[in-house]
Amino acid sequence: AADIPCSAYRSSWNNPRIEWKFQKGSSLVLFYYGGELTEPYKNRVQFSPTVIRFSTVTREDTGKYICEVVGDSSQIAKSEVNLIVQGTVLATVAP
Repeated sequence: AADIPCSAYRSSWNNPRIEWKFQKGSSLVLFYYGGELTEPYKNRVQFSPTVIRFSTVTREDTGKYICEVVGDSSQIAKSEVNLIVQGTVLATVAP
């Protein structure tokens, strides 16, 4: 399991829109968008405004996770976390 925090989240913002993106090399994938997790993450990731929780991780999950929060007054905040999966069980999260 691995928890990836969204330090960009601001509880004081009204009705913030939250998006998660996954970057691996030059590839950028929408991970959480429009209030829903995308495939293939739906079955193994739990979402909350402040964290995403992987029930299982593999080496394929190694990469950069970008959390972008947009407030209703056009405020934007972004945080990034690099996830390094060293095996199928052990994971390290580095800000």
